[in-house]
Amino acid sequence: MIEIKCPTCKKQVAWSKDNAFRPFCSERCQLIDLGAWADGSYAIPTKESPTDDEENTPTTPPENEDE
Repeated sequence: MIEIKCPTCKKQVAWSKDNAFRPFCSERCQLIDLGAWADGSYAIPTKESPTDDEENTPTTPPENEDE
C-alpha cells in the first residue's frame, strides 16, 4: 500500500479507497485546505484582469500615421 503525507498536517496516510478524505488524513485537514482556497491563501497565478473602468471604456482604433 502506498503512503503519502497529508498536504495539510504532513501526517503519513495510506492512499487507499478506504480513506474517504484522500489525499488528506481527515475531514478536518480537508476542510482546512478548502478554507485556504476560499479565503485566497492559495491562488493560481494569472495575468491581472482589467479593472471595471477599463472594461467599460470604448476602444478606438489607432490613428493611421500615413495620413
